[in-house]
Amino acid sequence: MILTYFIYFIVFIILLIVSIIAVKAINRGIEAKQNNKFIDLNDNDIENSTSFNKLKKNNDTALSDEIAKLNKLYSDGILNDEEFKKAKEKILK
Repeated sequence: MILTYFIYFIVFIILLIVSIIAVKAINRGIEAKQNNKFIDLNDNDIENSTSFNKLKKNNDTALSDEIAKLNKLYSDGILNDEEFKKAKEKILK
């Protein structure tokens, strides 16, 4: 009798853990969909979207930082013309 209750308890714990993992996965999916929501907006809504503007500003800042680093390497003579052009194209893609 006690063994049966113990088995039920173990099964309940496993079910609880699986449920928690499933809920976390569903929440991550919902958050990802909300983060990508601005892609589905039309052009006017995208320009007015605050999340899009924040993302664009962060991307522009990161892009300008990468280009500045690349330019410093080129001006210091670490990169030649061909390497600089290839790296610049890779960053801008």
